[in-house]
Amino acid sequence: MSNIDTLIDEVYLKLKCSDYIIDHCKVVYERSKDITKFYDNVDLDLIKAGCMLHDVGRTITNGIEHAYLGADLLRDLEVDEKICLITERHIGAGITPDEAKALGLPDRNYIPETIEEKIVAHSDNLVHGVTKIDLDFVIEKWNNKNMKQESIDMLIKLHEELLGD
Repeated sequence: MSNIDTLIDEVYLKLKCSDYIIDHCKVVYERSKDITKFYDNVDLDLIKAGCMLHDVGRTITNGIEHAYLGADLLRDLEVDEKICLITERHIGAGITPDEAKALGLPDRNYIPETIEEKIVAHSDNLVHGVTKIDLDFVIEKWNNKNMKQESIDMLIKLHEELLGD
C-alpha cells in the first residue's frame, strides 16, 4: 500500500466517511484519469489524494460549505496543504470572491489555480453521484438549478482548458 493510500484510509477512518462519500470519490478519481491521460506534467499522487479526499467535508454538511470545512478538517489532521487547497477549491469551476461573499463563505480563494486543482474540480463536475456524466449533462443540471451564467461560463472555460473541446 502506498503512502497516499495509507493517508486516504486513515482520513476516512478518522472522519468516519460514509460508503457513499468514498464511492463517489472513487468515481471522481476514475474520471480524473480521463483527463490526466492527456498530461505528462501533473502530480498523479496529488490528484489521487485530491480526488479521494475532496468531499470529506460532507461528513459535516452537504451544503456548499463542505469545501472549506473539509479543507479545515484535513488541516486539523495535518494533511499536506496542497490537498487541502484542492478540497477548498473543488466546487464547480471555482467560486468568485463576490459569489463567495454573497454565499456567506469565509474570505478565501475558491478558484482552482494549479493544474491538479483544476483536474480534481472538473473531474468532480463530470460525476453525478457515482455516475460519470458529460459536459452537456452538467450544463443542463446547472441551468435547472438556476446557476449564474458566469458559473456556467467558467465551467465551459475550464472544460476547454483541460480537454480542448
